[in-house]
Amino acid sequence: QCHTNTSRQALELRVRAVEEENRALRRELSRPPRSPAARLPNGGHRGNQSRTHSEEGTGDNEGQKAVALGNASDCVQQPVVDKCETIHVAIVCAGYNASRDVVTLVKSVLFHRRNPLHFHFITDSIAQQILSSLFHTWMVPAVRVDFYDADELKSEVSWIPNKHYSGIYGLMKLVLTKTLPSDLQRVIVLDTDITFATDIAELWAVFHKFKVLGLVENQSDWYLGNLWKNHRPWPALGRGFNTGVILLLLDRLRKLRWEQMWRLTAERELMSMLSTSLADQDIFNAVIKQNPFLVHQLPCFWNVQLSDHTRSEKCYKDVSDLKVIHWNSPKKLRVKNKHVEFFRNLYLTFLEYDGNLLRRELFGCPSELQKTLSELDEDDPCYEFRRERFTVHRTHLYFLHYEYEPSSDNTDVTLVAQLSMDRLQMLEAICKHWEGPISLALYLSDAEAQQFLRYAQGSEVLMSRGNVGYHIVYKEGQFYPVNLLRNVAMRQVNTPYMFLSDIDFLPMYGLYEYLRKSVVQLDMANTKKALVVPAFETLRYRLSYPKSKAELLSQLDMGTLFTFRYHVWTKGHAPTNFAKWRTATTPYRVQWEADFEPYVMVRRDSPEYDRRFVGFGWNKVAHIMELDAQEYEFVVLPNAYMIHMPHAPSFDITKFRSNKQYRVCLKTLKEEFQQNMSRRYGFAALKYMTAENNS
Repeated sequence: QCHTNTSRQALELRVRAVEEENRALRRELSRPPRSPAARLPNGGHRGNQSRTHSEEGTGDNEGQKAVALGNASDCVQQPVVDKCETIHVAIVCAGYNASRDVVTLVKSVLFHRRNPLHFHFITDSIAQQILSSLFHTWMVPAVRVDFYDADELKSEVSWIPNKHYSGIYGLMKLVLTKTLPSDLQRVIVLDTDITFATDIAELWAVFHKFKVLGLVENQSDWYLGNLWKNHRPWPALGRGFNTGVILLLLDRLRKLRWEQMWRLTAERELMSMLSTSLADQDIFNAVIKQNPFLVHQLPCFWNVQLSDHTRSEKCYKDVSDLKVIHWNSPKKLRVKNKHVEFFRNLYLTFLEYDGNLLRRELFGCPSELQKTLSELDEDDPCYEFRRERFTVHRTHLYFLHYEYEPSSDNTDVTLVAQLSMDRLQMLEAICKHWEGPISLALYLSDAEAQQFLRYAQGSEVLMSRGNVGYHIVYKEGQFYPVNLLRNVAMRQVNTPYMFLSDIDFLPMYGLYEYLRKSVVQLDMANTKKALVVPAFETLRYRLSYPKSKAELLSQLDMGTLFTFRYHVWTKGHAPTNFAKWRTATTPYRVQWEADFEPYVMVRRDSPEYDRRFVGFGWNKVAHIMELDAQEYEFVVLPNAYMIHMPHAPSFDITKFRSNKQYRVCLKTLKEEFQQNMSRRYGFAALKYMTAENNS
């Protein structure tokens, strides 16, 4: 008891000292502002200063009104935010789901914006991997992205007990003054469940109106403490404020010693409150209750809250006035509000909006990609093929939760494949046949990505598997970029070996374990081998899948199964030597021949696929040729097999068969590839030229 009293007295003394400092600062802040000319900022962090304004110069619709500077006689109309001014946005984002949510928020901001943007993401390692890849491949002009390691900040807030569903990450907005660059003076802080319906520059323009913090009043009765019996919220000024949208004047907060201020308040309140219910929001409100001068109340349309107990309908007159929608209910889209359909449609528009359209230039300056493309000859009949090599496809890695640690014995194998929407039905079957990890690249539009998400979340088979990595490559251009997709899936393999398959093949039951045993048996770690899994096909949609090699051979004899493509393209798999395989009991080596394209297991460090091959034709052949050039041994496994399931012909094979120019361009690309091979591998590559000429 004595110890508690002593610590309480010490805390009270510290609180009093800080409050005395705050009173002095309050007096300083309450002095009338100097003339606009005297207040012009200099320096600053990468253009994050706002233009100067007279305090009463703008109404609530800042972004669309001009401001008069100086006296009436020489009044000059100025835009509220300079078109070249960078707007800074900070977002805390952790995990797979939040990374998906933040993309919708970012799309809504990019859609309306006319200014350069600088995003500051406070992330865990998962979100950083996903978002850095996404922004790197998105290539949106005039957008800069920086990441700050949330794990390094955990110790700053982990001492605060918190019941909110956002967990420890929900407290990290408290430490932004310390986390963000010391010369960054102002920042808009957003939750991931926000959708913008206007240009974010309008919100940035509000900065000139206040001294320290800008917040919208809370739109539920939470802080009034009357929601249920014995409901005891943290202290707040009136209804309190919602922290889904915060305007932070970082330089002012640092002068006020914000770190010390919020920590002391939290320590004091936690003596009686025991934990936070609404994470950082409770602490922000407790600090504001003590120091009301800190807050500038923003109009409610900057944060229309759709929480479970929302009274948001009372805060605006017309739905067209709204600027920011905040889905701050755990139930998200299933909230009660008379305009919820309007809100939902706005949200779904950005959810499914084609993100490639947001690559448009802001100031008419050509991007690096446009410069590269301008060097290509547009009159070349194969221009579209050549262009494809330079197209950067927006890529969202780990679209769904992924959890897998490879086994410690260094034999683990990941199945690698790629697909588009029309092959989605194969996923469940493959998961039933292959229990090991899988890395999949899915070629989808933004709208299809949402259909896929609903499909996956509705599938017990897919949802019960944490070891499948789904990587979305967004559609762009005329061709199916098959080899790019394979490379995306390969780069995300975290096991020592990978089995390079295609989505329309079902591996035999037990292939995963058989391949792992083969790793040891064939000393894969110390030799360059490509283990060939013989490929078969059926024309039956409902096949009784053979449980053993003996059963497969009997189906082969009965004509239920065939060796893969034997009737249209025997060369592709002829070197596998199916006649020998029938009776083989030990692995056997085969030689490369022209057009060989088996399905193989290789080490993770094996070469990638050549990106120039798109659509149908030569995409696997070129890869196998490269493995041979790098002196990989091809070894056929005697007890392994995979079966191709029937499906409608793909769009690309139809184009290949019906379009002569397509076939001519493919031949040109093959010749260029072979010339590259001879330059890279010298004399040894001559055999590829002669083999091709003889075939």
